[in-house]
Amino acid sequence: MVYYDSPIGLIEIQTDRGKLLSLNFQEVKRYPEEETALLSIAKDQLNEYFRGKRKEFDLPLKLEGTDFQKSVWKQLLKIPYGDTFSYKEVAEAIENNKAYRAVGNANNKNSIPLIIPCHRVTASNGKIGGYGAGVWRKKWLLKHEKANL
Repeated sequence: MVYYDSPIGLIEIQTDRGKLLSLNFQEVKRYPEEETALLSIAKDQLNEYFRGKRKEFDLPLKLEGTDFQKSVWKQLLKIPYGDTFSYKEVAEAIENNKAYRAVGNANNKNSIPLIIPCHRVTASNGKIGGYGAGVWRKKWLLKHEKANL
């Protein structure tokens, strides 16, 4: 596990068996760091993202959730940098048209934000909607990506 000091706060990055397990925003460093090759690559890719040089991440992910949640997260990975989808559009993309509230709940359970870009999902009316790490971070990320809202 390592910490990454991003422009939007301290991020705790954890791996499990050679795959990225979680990214969590923290106020302070809680545990001793132990950097691995994968964690170093993750930090490098985050640096590139925040400098505007990276639009997609290329990291092995360990998705822990229900089959439905995993289908949502895999769909989120397809949302292009600088674009947004509504909860309804994500539900339609996974062929579960009425599940837009469940899509919102799956977004909330995403343990690898930024990498799995749940910040790119908005309400159908164009409003930002919620974000587990704080709406201000979601707004910052969308502005950083110059998303068309």
